[in-house]
Amino acid sequence: MAARHEQIADELRDGINRGQFPAGSRLPSESELAARYGVARGTVRQAVAALGAEGLIGSRQGARRVVIGSGARQSFEELRSFAQWARAEGRRPTGHVISTARRPATAEDVLRLQLPPGTEVLYVLRVRSLDGAPVLVERTVYADWIAEAVEHIEPDCESVTQRLYDDVGLVFAYGEHVLDAVAAGTRDAGLLDIRRGSPLLRIQRVTTTRDGRPVEWSDDRYRSGTVAFSVRNASGTNPLTRRLGPG
Repeated sequence: MAARHEQIADELRDGINRGQFPAGSRLPSESELAARYGVARGTVRQAVAALGAEGLIGSRQGARRVVIGSGARQSFEELRSFAQWARAEGRRPTGHVISTARRPATAEDVLRLQLPPGTEVLYVLRVRSLDGAPVLVERTVYADWIAEAVEHIEPDCESVTQRLYDDVGLVFAYGEHVLDAVAAGTRDAGLLDIRRGSPLLRIQRVTTTRDGRPVEWSDDRYRSGTVAFSVRNASGTNPLTRRLGPG
């Protein structure tokens, strides 16, 4: 069971997301919140500190906490599941597998999926569309232990994430995402119906289970102007890091 200050933080966060505390408004005082939840002010202070670390609220000395903005954002599950995100936006997602192949793991596969050299992995090339227009090319490599379950999924499955959860109880719990920009090669240009050399947003990701076991790594390339990603950071918690590109 979550600690009491975590439960309070969850309720306040939900209130911010639902507009109960709109941007620019002030949260109730610590004493008011303590009375509302029947806890000590120290417990409230811990809950409020968590929201401050997330960048949802700010404060000045001697003043009540001010709501900076909505906490509504793409969850990790939605970020890695194109279909779930699209449906939440009121769009019609579709997907189609172009090719699949079993192959020995490359040096990059071994590194990203933490596999012994020579392990057989499953490579899948898939195109995703929004409202009938192709917007994303996915090149995904699945670890050997989940490959068979992926092969049993129909080629036009809308959400592989949901199917793996339904079929084998797999939960994608953690991930690392690296974003950069690349030019469309001949294959990507043909799949996305764009000119060769057009800019693409590339996201390379590795996802793991709750116990840290790598499931897949993928090179996802989005057609320019179709999708944007936002990341909320704050002085107390910063998920962003900068890296030098290959150039």
